Amino acid sequence: MIRYSLAAALVLTALLSQAQAPGTGGPQPATPTPTDVPVDGGASLLLASGVAYGLKRLRQRRAR
Repeated sequence: MIRYSLAAALVLTALLSQAQAPGTGGPQPATPTPTDVPVDGGASLLLASGVAYGLKRLRQRRAR
């Protein structure tokens, strides 16, 4: 008898604990604005440092 009561309680608990359906998610903005990311500044610095490092390695190789 206790086994059936426990099984029934578990089934009822599982049925009652289901999640709610997804809602609308709230109000949406009228016009989404794109986010601009400045890529040029960092890329040019990386390129310049790579060229400087390459020139340094070439000068070291020629000095040997």
